[in-house]
Amino acid sequence: MSPPVTVLTLKSKEYPKLLKHISDPPARLYCRGNISLLNTECFSVVGTRSMTPYGREAARSIVPGLARHFTIVSGMALGVDAAAQRAALDCGGRTIAVLGTAVEKPSPQANYLLAQDILKHGGLLVSEFKSGEPVFASNFAIRDRILSGLSKGVLVIEADEKSGSLITARLAAEQGRDVFAVPGNVFSSKSAGPHKLIRSGAKLATSANDVLEEYSLLPLDKAHVSTEDPVHAAILDILETHGPLNIDAIVDHIESDAAQVMAALSLMELQGLVNQMPGGIFRKND
Repeated sequence: MSPPVTVLTLKSKEYPKLLKHISDPPARLYCRGNISLLNTECFSVVGTRSMTPYGREAARSIVPGLARHFTIVSGMALGVDAAAQRAALDCGGRTIAVLGTAVEKPSPQANYLLAQDILKHGGLLVSEFKSGEPVFASNFAIRDRILSGLSKGVLVIEADEKSGSLITARLAAEQGRDVFAVPGNVFSSKSAGPHKLIRSGAKLATSANDVLEEYSLLPLDKAHVSTEDPVHAAILDILETHGPLNIDAIVDHIESDAAQVMAALSLMELQGLVNQMPGGIFRKND
């Protein structure tokens, strides 16, 4: 049976305190699920709907470390949003989905099972749009202020230069929140947004530690970070056992496709876990 809808107003004691203090807080929040999450320490992770394997690896690698300290907030959109919220659930974390539609009909339909899993595992669906209201494309930009308003900071993983994720980042900065961005391939259009944010003063993040250190939270040691993602753990184990190898040799040893291995190695190199030597040979860093 689906959780009932709870309506919070600005006068409700459960209304999120952090959100209440932005310049234009929503007058009402329609909620399904665990409303106590609204007043926990939250952190937003957003990004492109057209996610690359690199973006998926970044979400799978970074989010679990954040979920140990924060409730993960995102928009449940296709791509990075869904990957971040799935990563939070997979590690036993809690997540809030801020929707651009009514909570009775979460969108997109392709993420219906994700919405059900969020509720099943103690998460929350929240929206300022009530059932029966027409759905406009502008709803999703309007809800972005809630994403950032609930959170101490926002992490952007992959976004085009004119992506909606940059709206969330801009609103976060205006609200006095911290903005983080994951750097990417300079030849990928999906890196244009994060690189633009970094040039504008966003904090560069290649691991959960880069975020946690900003809040004086206990950082995770490299060995712990490396095992958050099973592909990363497998690559490190292979390099530990066999020594330096090229990508083809690594793929031969691991049950994963070449694109996923390449994406994982790119992120692991940024995190300082591996080093690429001449000839495309990778070795594990000490």
